[in-house]
Amino acid sequence: MPASAPLVLDSATLLKRSAAGRVAICASHGGIYAAYLAAKAGVRAVVLNDAAVGRDSAGVAGLFWLDGLGIGACAVDYLSARIGDGRDMFESGIVSTANNVAATMGCRPGMPVVEAAALLAKIAEPAKRPPPGIGETRRRIPNSGHREVWALDSISLEREEDRRKILVTGSHGGLLGSDASSAPRVDAFAVFFNDAGGGKDGAGFTRLPALDKRAIAAATVSTASARIGDGLSTYDTGVISRVNATAKHLGLSEGMSTRQAVARLVGLA
Repeated sequence: MPASAPLVLDSATLLKRSAAGRVAICASHGGIYAAYLAAKAGVRAVVLNDAAVGRDSAGVAGLFWLDGLGIGACAVDYLSARIGDGRDMFESGIVSTANNVAATMGCRPGMPVVEAAALLAKIAEPAKRPPPGIGETRRRIPNSGHREVWALDSISLEREEDRRKILVTGSHGGLLGSDASSAPRVDAFAVFFNDAGGGKDGAGFTRLPALDKRAIAAATVSTASARIGDGLSTYDTGVISRVNATAKHLGLSEGMSTRQAVARLVGLA
């Protein structure tokens, strides 16, 4: 496939060094962590999902972080394309936000992703310097209960030793390309996600029923309540927007804060 052809992926976590110099269409949220992964892979430009923008505009914050590296970036309207579905992003996505670099190349709100990607492929240039670090992305949350609790900016930061632990993540609650194994790989006790506004076809909630099948409690928090891509924000300010049946059986409910939910879960033997 020629370098001018866009690289279409269900998540920025799937980017590899072979993406260097390519325009990437990644169905991740447009937060800092996803933007960092795109810059680290050396992309020429990237298109992400705005995840309903959300608290502190975190759903598009990564676009303007990429401005500092000279990398063009756009986000698509979360209602126009399913988060976690790269093909739908490319075929149906409508740009809602363009960073300054992309805007100078002619990208603008209301433009189909196909058109924006073609512009970026013609004009954009790869970053001339590596991205700076973005700090700690996996942190232990102290508690006096029976289970360890970890805040992860992305579910991709899970480890094998996270089995039966509580993972509070900044990831969106959508399956990647409808793959149930993407939610997550390890059998955690409970996992919290950001709902990314729900979005097209309710894509931001699709990990929840998949995790029911594995008896893993799962919940999403409202993107208006917590910064997407920020696990600590999910814990500190998140308000639950939806729970799966397993979580409901354990006493979790919509409207409960993540802090309240975690406190309940750590007390369970």
